[in-house]
Amino acid sequence: MAKIAVEKPYEDVRKALEEKGHTVTMFNTDENVKGYDVGIVRTINEGHNDEFDFPVVAMSGMSIDNVVDAVEHRLHQS
Repeated sequence: MAKIAVEKPYEDVRKALEEKGHTVTMFNTDENVKGYDVGIVRTINEGHNDEFDFPVVAMSGMSIDNVVDAVEHRLHQS
């Protein structure tokens, strides 16, 4: 399954993704994370889209189920 980075404090998202069989690592907002299949962040800052070397899903306004669906969609696109 996929290697996914989840911004802290979204433990509920981590748990939902692990239940789907993914390997999940939590990271702090200011950490420089690289080498993941997809990442989940609070929001995507304008002008900072190059912070990550993998596709990113923004949690803003989404339920946990929506986030899991968005991750699955991103993974199937690659």
